[in-house]
Amino acid sequence: PVVVEREDSSAANSRLDLSGEIEALAKAGLARSSRLRDTSLVSFASNDYLGLANNDRVMEAAARAAMEFGAGAGASRLITGTLPVHVKLEQHLARFKHTEDAIVFSTGYMANLGTICALAKKGDVILSDALNHASIIDACRLSGAAIMVYKHLDMRELDEKLSRTHYARRVLVVSDGVFSMDGDILNLPEFVEICRRHNAFSMVDEAHSTGVMGKTGRGLAEYFSCPPPDIEMGTLSKALGSQGGFVAARRDIVEYLRQTSRCYIFNTASAPSCMAAADAALGIIEDEPTLVDKLWQNIRDFSPEAKSAIIPVEIGDEFKALKAAKALEREGLLIPAIRYPTVAKGRARLRVAISAAHSPEEIAHARKAVSALQRGDALCQIG
Repeated sequence: PVVVEREDSSAANSRLDLSGEIEALAKAGLARSSRLRDTSLVSFASNDYLGLANNDRVMEAAARAAMEFGAGAGASRLITGTLPVHVKLEQHLARFKHTEDAIVFSTGYMANLGTICALAKKGDVILSDALNHASIIDACRLSGAAIMVYKHLDMRELDEKLSRTHYARRVLVVSDGVFSMDGDILNLPEFVEICRRHNAFSMVDEAHSTGVMGKTGRGLAEYFSCPPPDIEMGTLSKALGSQGGFVAARRDIVEYLRQTSRCYIFNTASAPSCMAAADAALGIIEDEPTLVDKLWQNIRDFSPEAKSAIIPVEIGDEFKALKAAKALEREGLLIPAIRYPTVAKGRARLRVAISAAHSPEEIAHARKAVSALQRGDALCQIG
């Protein structure tokens, strides 16, 4: 007979109790909560860099697609989920990025996960910037490949570490283009040159550079006037005002992803409204290049030294960052506190995101309030 030992009920219950960990997060100033959008505040928290999420042309395109094709795609892309709006958007993205082909995923997170895990497996090597986005980090870990992390934006260390990967079947180097919490940018010409010299795939996450960087918003290759990386990943949810992710690349790379990427094969296709909205947003960027100019005018007006639409305001202490954000709310501004694990412990900050939709008056008010905070004028009110 099998003897089952009775487990102490208090010990068993403790394994199921999460309240202590939740309380610990709160005590450390790291607890989070979802907030309903407050329209009484001027938002400097959104990634809608060109203000296209509420553009009439974009919303009308989304509504027409929903009425024609339905609220959802109903299946994965390789079953019956591919609709004309998916194909049209992928072709448009390829033209916009000057690549041979493009593939759409349901989210930017899925685009990174699906691409990295398809290209790199056991026996391969991935080199990743130390400050890459969580979706890249998770993809690297799940891939099964050996991972080398190099110092943030340190091209010399990247070059040196690549020189030690001769044993690998395949090597993939992945980096954010514009880093989401610091707003600094990758030196794309040097990055691509190093990767090509070592016969490694180069992949750049252009989530915060598509629609923002370059004269017409096409990203870092246009900004630097240099060859693009092998793989340009991007999102539809930031400057394009919709939802989803994409990869633009050579035809064989995209076809390989269609054949092998689990996030593409086993995931329900994106809603047709999102595809049509992103397609319309791309058209607006092409038709109205002054929109990117307006964004950069706002960026320069807020901070002449800024390198991108993301401007961090270092605070340090997590509780002080929360209090600083509350102080700015009293000024009618939504500028969120960013804390661990999004950034390192003790490196909490406010993250200012500039949009072309901000008025000159809103930019001036935010600049004045943040400057007062940095001088300590507002900090004296928050302790």
